[in-house]
Amino acid sequence: MSRGEHLLQEQFGTTKRASSFYENQMLNYLNNKMIEFISKQGMMFVATADANGNCDSTFRAGSNGFVRVIDDSTIIYPEYKGNGVMASLGNIIENPHVGLMFIDFFENNIGLHVNGKAAIIENSQLRSYNIPEEIINDIKEKEGNKPERWVMVKVDEAYIHCSKHIPKLQQMDKKIYWGTDNEEQKNGDYFKTKQSMKQ
Repeated sequence: MSRGEHLLQEQFGTTKRASSFYENQMLNYLNNKMIEFISKQGMMFVATADANGNCDSTFRAGSNGFVRVIDDSTIIYPEYKGNGVMASLGNIIENPHVGLMFIDFFENNIGLHVNGKAAIIENSQLRSYNIPEEIINDIKEKEGNKPERWVMVKVDEAYIHCSKHIPKLQQMDKKIYWGTDNEEQKNGDYFKTKQSMKQ
């Protein structure tokens, strides 16, 4: 619990309710149900901050199970070719604390928070981190050369995001152009920022 959480809980009289949540809903590892949940997810949201606390949040997606659980306190996820800015990875170099949010919009309408410390792993380094052979083989088979590198997260906290306000969505088929630089396929200037730049 952060000092800010504690102060606000006291100020607004939620200390007892918060304590119940910490005691009954928060783990410092992934239990079997959480591991199973992550293995079915095809997307997540990633929150990072630089050394000065300037925040960034981003969306990551892949085939279901693109985030691999190594053990109950370690997960890895791939970094695919993007816009080259590397905002999240740059933040991780300065400040390893990350917040991952998995939300199942389609079936169970539930979410999972995973907070921890991250490190950047190059493809060539995967074996040196004692990743089980079956996971290495699964990565080769399902990912091929798509990942440019990986992020390894050591779990500090794992807890539920309740279903109360999660909408039920319908998943539709869409052709994915992995790693494309084609402007039309990636819709890279959807917000017309090039035309909005002030001289």
